[in-house]
Amino acid sequence: MNEPSKGGISRRQFARRAALLSASASMVPAATVFGESLQAPPASQTAPAHPNLSAESRAEAEARYQQILSQYGGRFTAEEKTSLREMNLVTQESLDKVRAFALQNGDAPALYLKPLVERDKKPVQPPAAAPAKKS
Repeated sequence: MNEPSKGGISRRQFARRAALLSASASMVPAATVFGESLQAPPASQTAPAHPNLSAESRAEAEARYQQILSQYGGRFTAEEKTSLREMNLVTQESLDKVRAFALQNGDAPALYLKPLVERDKKPVQPPAAAPAKKS
C-alpha cells in the first residue's frame, strides 16, 4: 500500500534527496558535480579585463578588493582571490552605471505600488446594541 509507483520516486524519497543535495552543496565543489564545463578558461584565452573602466573606477575596485583581503584574506585560496578581483571589477561596472543616473531629492520614484483593482470599501457598521436586562 505504501509502495512507490514503478515509474518514479515517492515524495519522501524526493525530499530526502533534495535535503542531502542542498546540505552537500556547500561542501562539494561545483566542478565535481557538474563536470569540467564550469571551470574558467585558461588566462591565455580570456579577453582583456574590463577595458571600459576608467582609472578611477579601477582604483576604487582595487581598493575594495584590498579591503576585503585585509579582513578575510586568510580564508581565500589563490583561485578564489582572482575570482574575487574579477567580481569586484564586474560590480564596479554596475556601480558606475547607477552613479551616472541623474537624480534629485525632489524626483518621484519611477515605480510605486498601485493596486490592480480598485475595490470599494464596505462601510463600517457599529456593533448592534445589546438588549437591556430586566431586573
